[in-house]
Amino acid sequence: VRIAGELGLPVRFIGVGEGLEDLRPFDSGDFTAALLD
Repeated sequence: VRIAGELGLPVRFIGVGEGLEDLRPFDSGDFTAALLD
């Protein structure tokens, strides 16, 4: 997330595991809620 901010790139997907099948669409609200949960 930090490098995306530094380079001005949008975050489209986030990895929840090690494989390509573990990529999920990135939602900033869900991401923040999971951090605070």
